Amino acid sequence: MKTKRGYVCLGLLPLFPEISVAADASASKEQEGRPNILFILSDDHTSQAWGIYGGGLATYAQNEHIRRLAAEGVTLDNCFCTNSISTPSRAAILTGRYSHRNGVYTLDDSLDVSLPTIAKVLQKSGYRTGLVGKWHLKSQPQGFDYYSVFHDQGEYRDPTFKNSDEPWPGQRNFGERIHGFSTDIVTKKAIDWMKKQDRSRPFMMCCHFKATHEPYDFPERMKHLYDGVEFPEPENLFDWGPETNGRTFKGQPLEEMVRRWETASVDPDKWWCRYPELPFSAKGMSKIAVRKAAYQKLIRDYMRCAATVDDNIGRLLDTLDEMGITENTIVIYVADQGYFLGEHGFFDKRMFYEEAARMPFVIRYPRELPAGKRLDDLILNVDFASTLADFAGTDAPDGAQGRSFRQNLHGDTPKDWRKCIYYRYWTQHEIRPAHIGVRNERYKLMYLYGDKLNMTGSSDYVSEPSWEFYDLKIDPKEDHNAYNDKQYAGVIEKMKEEMVRLRKEVGDTEKPFQ
Repeated sequence: MKTKRGYVCLGLLPLFPEISVAADASASKEQEGRPNILFILSDDHTSQAWGIYGGGLATYAQNEHIRRLAAEGVTLDNCFCTNSISTPSRAAILTGRYSHRNGVYTLDDSLDVSLPTIAKVLQKSGYRTGLVGKWHLKSQPQGFDYYSVFHDQGEYRDPTFKNSDEPWPGQRNFGERIHGFSTDIVTKKAIDWMKKQDRSRPFMMCCHFKATHEPYDFPERMKHLYDGVEFPEPENLFDWGPETNGRTFKGQPLEEMVRRWETASVDPDKWWCRYPELPFSAKGMSKIAVRKAAYQKLIRDYMRCAATVDDNIGRLLDTLDEMGITENTIVIYVADQGYFLGEHGFFDKRMFYEEAARMPFVIRYPRELPAGKRLDDLILNVDFASTLADFAGTDAPDGAQGRSFRQNLHGDTPKDWRKCIYYRYWTQHEIRPAHIGVRNERYKLMYLYGDKLNMTGSSDYVSEPSWEFYDLKIDPKEDHNAYNDKQYAGVIEKMKEEMVRLRKEVGDTEKPFQ
């Protein structure tokens, strides 16, 4: 196999172009039996910090209410996003389509308001639909009877909301400013809306938190949580670069977070967000000491931010109990993607490594689903819309590429369920090249093609194309790129064939973005 800039051939399929209804106002008995849906979405709340997926932080996580959901519902152990960055992941959840089919490839893209979404489908079928918190898709929310959403990322403290009863201000940060902490405010808005709903009609409330996104802030009541605690370090915290494990990209190391903290310590207005508990300085520290100190601050801030999410999940669950609708309400808690918490010496997400691509997910529906179960099947975020539509007794959005996993949740996985998943991260930067990946239950193959291909938000830097391969059974932490290990040659060839097949299956073969 020969490679050059923009040129790689996988079998017969080229990787690059250079080569080969309206809602009825009166309730019906049918409507009364349909489940309410409370869809809780956080940002970057990675599985390592949930406390129900194991790992070194499991015993430190304040997760009483996440544990309650897991004990009363089903936990997904192999749920993945198809593009590990916020805006594309949210578009995939809403539309059931991969990035190349919904047009949201990067953070800089906007969701086309004409596209079918799960919100539009449920609204048309008789559901009352609401959305509060982080939207991050630029265009005006569609399919929601009510929305109150942040401008862009939103602020942790005293956030501004764009509301459905006011003219859409577009990309301007203009709207209702509320004093307080964002996670608490979003929860209150969600609760107030749910309590106002006509009980004769089902509802879907999308409650979207900014947490646990950078800058990992927390309210004053969490300020002393973890005082004096020294968190255990991941085994590969001192992965210093490609020479350590054979990976082929630089990644974003914790030292970059140190730079951000130090810049903000001098002048908070010089950075886009305000970090808690500054100043921070690594001056005079050794290389190892800097990374250790950065890790401890990151985790302490992050876990307090995460504890606030769990606290508010408890408020939402208590509200359902008080309203007497717990049995007939589907509650989902999921993060839009994973996040590196020091693994490989990284923070942030984007790459098709386990920590960043895995979506922690728990679903509770007492009227139907078993309690305390775990599901190993490979689930994708493009499956969410079809699954919710299935529970609601309506069709999935037109063009949805995922499929319902309702049957899987009962332990009855269809014989033709996927055995391999397809992933693509489209944004190109030197430290995190654009790449394609496939993963089955044991192996993972990544092709880092490293070209922006006209993608928004990308740099012009073109990386040398490269491959990475991991045996997740032997090397679950992805510490050794085994692409050149002769013992895997046959497996790698089969995985390349699978990459070709899946690209064709999902339709990711159209110009100009091959």
